[in-house]
Amino acid sequence: MSKSNFEISLESGVHHTLQMLIGSWEGITRTWFEPDVLADESPAIATVRSVLDGRFVIHEYKGSLNGNPFEGMAVYGFDIQNNTVQSSWIDSFHMGTGIMLSTGLPIDNGFSVLGSYGSPDMPEPWGWRTVVELIDADNLIITACNISPEGQEDKATETKYFRVK
Repeated sequence: MSKSNFEISLESGVHHTLQMLIGSWEGITRTWFEPDVLADESPAIATVRSVLDGRFVIHEYKGSLNGNPFEGMAVYGFDIQNNTVQSSWIDSFHMGTGIMLSTGLPIDNGFSVLGSYGSPDMPEPWGWRTVVELIDADNLIITACNISPEGQEDKATETKYFRVK
């Protein structure tokens, strides 16, 4: 009997890469509010767990910014039919009461997704690119960049995690 596309993806495709993120992580988050000016550097902890038989992973994290605690959660998945990585992201600092939905493509050892945010005070929405890259089995980097309406892309956050064993 032949394997389904999902079974193949779990064995050797994007779903396999997502499953490699599962575990407990600790690291440092750096935050920038303007290009090349580091605003904060603080510890972060995270767990990534699989849900729905490996179809998705949930990344839950806690950290602080300028001494104020925050937490967040992202759901990552891969839509096989449309060859698209998808995420939903919420947190207690950046997103307020909103949910950012992002889509993108797999990259070597991870994925890159693009979403956007805005408000009535903003005449045009800004982009938000998140890149999740598993450097090796024990090192994970999650980088997010702001993208101005004019297309200028600048690093906003970078978390370098190491696996807790």
